[in-house]
Amino acid sequence: MHKLSLRQICNVFFIGILLLLNSCSTTRKDGPPSYNVDVSKIPDAVPQSEPRSKYGNLASYRVFGKQYHVMNSSKDYEEQGIASWYGTKFHAQRTSSGERYNMLAMTAAHKTLPLPTYVQVTNLKNGKKIIVKVNDRGPFEANRLIDLSYVAAKKLGMLGHGTTYVDVKAIDPTRYDRNNFNKPVHTEDFYIAKNGIKTQPPENTLHYANNTKNVNHSVHQHSKSVYLQVGAFRNKVLAENMKMRVGKVVKSPIKITRLARSKKLYHVQIGPIKDGVAAKHITQQLKAAGVSSKQTLEEV
Repeated sequence: MHKLSLRQICNVFFIGILLLLNSCSTTRKDGPPSYNVDVSKIPDAVPQSEPRSKYGNLASYRVFGKQYHVMNSSKDYEEQGIASWYGTKFHAQRTSSGERYNMLAMTAAHKTLPLPTYVQVTNLKNGKKIIVKVNDRGPFEANRLIDLSYVAAKKLGMLGHGTTYVDVKAIDPTRYDRNNFNKPVHTEDFYIAKNGIKTQPPENTLHYANNTKNVNHSVHQHSKSVYLQVGAFRNKVLAENMKMRVGKVVKSPIKITRLARSKKLYHVQIGPIKDGVAAKHITQQLKAAGVSSKQTLEEV
């Protein structure tokens, strides 16, 4: 039988204490500070080569009955999912890595990335992006990918909604080029060229979803079906991941297709949908799950 070393026992004990302290503080609500913070004066985290943290890097750990396995390396890591944030409730408490959580610092929590890891986080709803240092474990709520510090969330423009759909990409500090990360992103071309993703801003999504009369008229006039597109990827694996994710939210058919006008992209589409009313209902379901969608028409 394999025996745990004294260091491993201490690591398990330390993580257990941290989780216990966090669970004991549930009576106090989380939120932003009572004062205004000018995030324009807070720079992004600067990626640098660091050794693994003494704490928080066990090969695996269990929280709320679920087992998590820590990655051996963050190399080539990139994933899309829902981002949330945490603030005053956990301010100054120790993180899983042993560092004190600072809601005014550009940090984040992730369930399986090595601690520390520097990542670029892009808000897929508005194109804003930031760089944070992952030094904590979490979030442990279903369907959450990353937990951002208060200032990181504010810089990303997601405080009002509480959550948003993001792309998280690990940064290799030895190959980090500041000029490639500082430019703001607001075009679909960026996602196609850099991340292999094509998204639609939320305001356009609402316009399409609410304009059901025009959609129904177009369907009747051109004999086309209504579809909701939730992403377009150059990587088929990412497209399959999105299809599985959306399949947990909606019951409508989901397909991956390569359109004639963009053969290099794998489009993930929901449909055919019978009418604009049904499309609006599905759009609301997706929005609640943090998934952006674009209503489109495709030849039957």
